[in-house]
Amino acid sequence: MSRAGKYPVKLKDGVSVAMADNALVVKGPKGELKLTLDTKNAGLVDIAIEEGQVVVTPKDAEDKASRAMWGTMNRNIRSAVQGVSEGFAKPMYMKGVGYKASVKGNQLVLVAGYSHDVIMDIPAGLTVVMGETPTEFTVMGIDKCLVGQFADKIHKVRKADPYKGKGIFYKGERIRRKEGKKK
Repeated sequence: MSRAGKYPVKLKDGVSVAMADNALVVKGPKGELKLTLDTKNAGLVDIAIEEGQVVVTPKDAEDKASRAMWGTMNRNIRSAVQGVSEGFAKPMYMKGVGYKASVKGNQLVLVAGYSHDVIMDIPAGLTVVMGETPTEFTVMGIDKCLVGQFADKIHKVRKADPYKGKGIFYKGERIRRKEGKKK
């Protein structure tokens, strides 16, 4: 079992945390994130803001749901602190003949082997930065969940083909190539 909840979340320079209207507001140099504390799950833990750190403790140490929410809330707060101070980035690339990406305004245009271009609206709070080539780009933002969801949505436009090795990939992702049909 993970003991992630035991360790307090240390606040970095320029980051402030405050409780307001059943939400934890984290402000930093890159922006502001609001973690809503719903009464069902957040009622299982206590959140204390001390000098330079946030401490999460379970209300009932014997309750399994309370211990699970202890680690979850701790990691959510840790991600929010990292997001407003450093931000998150998901580098991606495309592989295939004629595959390319471009950013036009607040839309990402993907040419991924279909008869039409795939146009995706970039959510508020995220930016897509093009790389050195038209096949490389990076999804960036302060909300870890939002960055991951949008990157996954892009990834699903053209999943990696294990036979031809084409598709949209995360940087560092490896697909296991399969051998084609034999005669």
